[in-house]
Amino acid sequence: MIAGCGGGERQDADEPDGEFPVEVIRATFPERQKLAQRSDLVIGLRNAGDRTIPNVAVTVDGFNYRRDDPDLADRERPRFVVNGVPVEIGGFPESRDASPPGCETAYVETWVCGPLRPGAERTLRWSATAVQAGPFRIDWRVGAGLHGNAEAVSVDGGEAPSGSFAGSVSSEPPEARIAEDGKTVVSGSR
Repeated sequence: MIAGCGGGERQDADEPDGEFPVEVIRATFPERQKLAQRSDLVIGLRNAGDRTIPNVAVTVDGFNYRRDDPDLADRERPRFVVNGVPVEIGGFPESRDASPPGCETAYVETWVCGPLRPGAERTLRWSATAVQAGPFRIDWRVGAGLHGNAEAVSVDGGEAPSGSFAGSVSSEPPEARIAEDGKTVVSGSR
């Protein structure tokens, strides 16, 4: 017998089967941006069904892009950086992604936010900074679970809610200066 990780009950054993209607009440991200500019990507969701959604998940694809250069160890390059927030972990200062609180996951490009009761709303907000000039496209889609048993559907019963944000990032940085206190960043000119 060979032993290893993953033994025991299947991960999807407790995920309910079925379709779960989700209404998108808000989806915003600025179309025109500048290098080094902070922007919020916001997706607001409402459980439009009569059962609790087991595990609301949103997948966002487009914060990074692929650069075809064989000399690179990692061809994934950031187009937008998800900003960090200072926290203390084990008594040491660290920085965590400023992604939607309570939605952290080990899944790549997917944030999992837990159950959502009927009629309840959840707003997911990513604070991102543009670090690559040029056109961009960010695609997103909503899920009701992670294992395929629970499926998010639109209010009319169609495919899972999804969308795209398209625009461009100017190579011109935003106007900013340091205030007289030497710490505060002030947007705009004097």
